[in-house]
Order: sequence, then structure tokens, then C-alpha cells
Amino acid sequence: MEWNAKRSFYRAANSIYGKIGRIASEEVVIQLIKSKCIPALLYGLKACPLTKSDIWSLDFIMNRLFMKLFKTTDMNTVKECQDYFAASLPSFLIAKYTEKFLAKLKQLLT
Repeated sequence: MEWNAKRSFYRAANSIYGKIGRIASEEVVIQLIKSKCIPALLYGLKACPLTKSDIWSLDFIMNRLFMKLFKTTDMNTVKECQDYFAASLPSFLIAKYTEKFLAKLKQLLT
């Protein structure tokens, strides 16, 4: 399941990057990534059990995207850019969505 999510993310990200590339500002690219690619990455994963390596792999995708976008390999710079643009890592989003999913499921079962 996880490899399907990564493939969908890469397909959407490459499509965005291929069409607007360096024409658009970083803010625009990141907003498009957040609105189009992250949902593709996270679709269905809140209901699936993921290992720590699966979650790390999903975070790695986002980190590499920021490295490419800002032309850096320094993780401190990447983290600062992610904080500045409010681009949460998939590990944070999955934990949040899973908690919400389980709360709704618990309500339904009681």
C-alpha cells in the first residue's frame, strides 16, 4: 500500500514540477504540493498499519522534495523551510489523521 502512495505522490509532484518548474515561486509550488500531492500520498494510509520504516520513508519523500526545491542537502535548512511554509511531515499528518479516524470509529462502535 505504501509504495502505491509514494508512486501517486511522485506522479503528482513531477507533473506539477514539470509544468511550472522554476517559473513559479517556491510558495506556489509548496502550496500546490500541499493541496494536490500530500492528499495523494496519505490517501488510505490512516486506516492501514504502518511500520516505523514506512513512516520514515514517507517523511524522506517530503524532505527530498524540499532539498530539490531549495537546492540544499542541509537538513537544518530543510526543517526551517518546512516550518516556515507550514509543510508538516507525513508522519505528523498520519498520526493526526489516524487519531481522528480511530475516534470516529470508536464513536460508531459505541
